[in-house]
Amino acid sequence: MPAADGAQTHFGFRTVDLDHKQAMVDEVFHRVARRYDLMNDLMSGGLHRVWKDIMVTALNPPRNGRPFAVVDAAGGTGDVAFRIARAGGAGTHVTVCDINPDMLAVGRERTKERGLNGIVTFAGGNAEHLPLRDRGFDGCTIAFGIRNVPRIDVALGEFYRVLRPGGRFLCLEFSTVDVPGLDALYDLYSFNVIPALGRAVAGDPEPYRYLVESIRRFPKPEAFADMIAAAGFRRVSHRALTGGLVALHSGWRL
Repeated sequence: MPAADGAQTHFGFRTVDLDHKQAMVDEVFHRVARRYDLMNDLMSGGLHRVWKDIMVTALNPPRNGRPFAVVDAAGGTGDVAFRIARAGGAGTHVTVCDINPDMLAVGRERTKERGLNGIVTFAGGNAEHLPLRDRGFDGCTIAFGIRNVPRIDVALGEFYRVLRPGGRFLCLEFSTVDVPGLDALYDLYSFNVIPALGRAVAGDPEPYRYLVESIRRFPKPEAFADMIAAAGFRRVSHRALTGGLVALHSGWRL
């Protein structure tokens, strides 16, 4: 979908043309794909694993053979998809949809290593234009990816489209720290330690500087909840995790 003339968005703290953001985000993830999950461990002290497990518990895939189809958007390395597959029964199937071929390549390799071929499958596609059928899924998840989408409202509409009535949307995203004093420490860590980790581990601090900046530009939880509701979801809610470092957002297609 072309942007309106002059439409702009943010890439980190920079203002860029809306249509250029996707290419710039793609380049970031091309550069970090093979170190992405390792850097998540380092940046979060391993907490991203706990947060993702909380999201999967909320999704609650059935442990029996009942068919349960999930699309995990922007989940190229398969980290969330593998957790869903382990939590669910024989009827659980996860489709990972990601626009970045480097991330998808990592995910496919890891799927084969884990013996999950046929249970976790991959599709190349933009969250704004999911290459998936209408009303084909019982669940839709996205973890730490929505802030990288140029047109968040369009992506939310796509998530709504692919869910069956009664299906649930769950989104993990960095949020607003709500513990006095922790916010200053968080800023100090984010803008100094994380880029240094990026340089040491991945040889390049710039992608991690972007990731930090993009967190600060993301809407507050209440504003994002309003966007989810505007896309048609009902029973919209959000839950702060770890002092507000992260929020788990939820909505249902009813």
